[in-house]
Amino acid sequence: MNVIKTEIPGVVIIEPRIFGDSRGYFFESFSERDFCADVKEVRFVQDNESKSCYGVIRGLHFQKPPHAQSKLVRVVKGRVLDVAVDVRRGSPTFGKHVAVELTEENHRQFFIPRGFAHGFAVLSDEAVFQYKCDNYYAPQSEGAIAWDDPDLGIDWGVPADKAILSGKDLKHPRLKDAQWLFEYNEE
Repeated sequence: MNVIKTEIPGVVIIEPRIFGDSRGYFFESFSERDFCADVKEVRFVQDNESKSCYGVIRGLHFQKPPHAQSKLVRVVKGRVLDVAVDVRRGSPTFGKHVAVELTEENHRQFFIPRGFAHGFAVLSDEAVFQYKCDNYYAPQSEGAIAWDDPDLGIDWGVPADKAILSGKDLKHPRLKDAQWLFEYNEE
């Protein structure tokens, strides 16, 4: 696999080695040995999948300690813009984000460490999105910030009038108003 560093340390894009021929293709989507050696020592414990239509924006979510999560995300059908926002107070990249397009054609994966809010926008008619988490989901530990916070400057690739969000995702605070965030160097 090819690990591509981003402007925020720890947030990486992963490109698998794809073997194709007239029958189709094959690639290894995850190897714990290689991931721990080349990206980070992580033990994933839960896999999730969602299906969404064009314009759906999910996020920007995180889980607070002791249920904080790192995520390894990918698209198996369609195309999304995936976003990680640094929500670690005191971090030199606090409030900055990395956005990457994940598609069924590019097979890229995106690793989001603990201490980051995560979200994605569906850019195709439909998308099937999968992600691995290194901690179990705990509803009492949910945290989030507003997807449309102007201070973040995220271009989701979906016009605001076409965005489809859950009622909950429409009510999250802006980053500067969030009552709970991570501290830099905190797990």
